[in-house]
Amino acid sequence: MGEGGYSLRAATAGDADFLTDMLVAAVNWDPAREAVGRDRVLADHRTAHYVEGWPRPGDLGVVAVEAGGRPVGAAWLRLFGPDDPGYGFVSGDVPELSVGVLPSWRGRGVGRALVGEVARRAAEAGLTRICLSVERANRARRLYAAEGFTTVGSGPDSDTMVMVLRGR
Repeated sequence: MGEGGYSLRAATAGDADFLTDMLVAAVNWDPAREAVGRDRVLADHRTAHYVEGWPRPGDLGVVAVEAGGRPVGAAWLRLFGPDDPGYGFVSGDVPELSVGVLPSWRGRGVGRALVGEVARRAAEAGLTRICLSVERANRARRLYAAEGFTTVGSGPDSDTMVMVLRGR
């Protein structure tokens, strides 16, 4: 257990429901917006495909767990093709990162630890880049930039960012 009261472990098939919870948390990052329910997130293929069938070959993820073993956050990578791209799609060989942390654990370093660990494991697996999409107003964007992601594309409200993994 780390000094923050949590530890990190690899995501497994048994974490599929929790990853879905974290996808819903990521979609609902802005408390000022009307919350999008789990059923609606899963009914929309554009969001559901981040967790459908977890894990598929090539998926990689990390889960943060508190002292009692309860998961409190997750970060995972999934490849998408040009025929079914994610929001942050760059290329069919660059997996897209999703991150979610329980609201009560935000601002405590969990997201930073998850991003760093999933990047480390991705580099160990031979990946050279990872990507993501983040709304500019989301404070997580600053975290991603601080961790080495750079903007490679922009839409009206969001940016596509890439992290190069060489040397990690």
